[in-house]
Amino acid sequence: MTFPDQKFPDIAAYSDAYFDQLKAAAKSVERTKLAAAAAILEKAYGQGATLYVCGNGGSAAISNHLICDHLKLIRTDTDMLPRVVSLSTNIETITAIANDISYDDVFVYQIESLGQKDDVLMTISSSGDSENVVRAATWARDKGLSVVSLTGFEGGRTAKLADVNIHVGSDNYGVIEDIHQSLMHILAQFIRQKQMAEDLIQQRKF
Repeated sequence: MTFPDQKFPDIAAYSDAYFDQLKAAAKSVERTKLAAAAAILEKAYGQGATLYVCGNGGSAAISNHLICDHLKLIRTDTDMLPRVVSLSTNIETITAIANDISYDDVFVYQIESLGQKDDVLMTISSSGDSENVVRAATWARDKGLSVVSLTGFEGGRTAKLADVNIHVGSDNYGVIEDIHQSLMHILAQFIRQKQMAEDLIQQRKF
């Protein structure tokens, strides 16, 4: 069964059902996987490694938004200097690779040039099966980079390629992307507060 599976008479009823779906999807996330992902990111940020992140469509927007929270937010009131790069953000590079080589290579082509052994790749893909994301994850795994994947639906190939797969149990793109966005914020805020002085936490807005 998918959501929605019927026509709703008004937006109030649809929003109630949608929020119920969000609650169930959030509950489906394994907290142990979230903790494992946070540990990988915290280690990378602490030792000067770079987090690369990529995704298509709405997932590209989450990838780009992640830079703000994982770079600026985590630096605030901490001693961390996160290095974060979205492979989805440089439209000139993306279109050049897509036009001259293949859209399937838009992420792997970039990370081949930029990625180092201790770096981390985070893939964001509702299906987990977008070919360009899969190729980047495959290269990163083969080169010894840690791979964290955010997925939905059946998880796809990136769920199997990742060191840590944070899976959202939903079959609705909007719900999955909403939870992925929340997970991005949760990871950033948790790492930040963990590094902050106790007396500052109540004084600051997150």
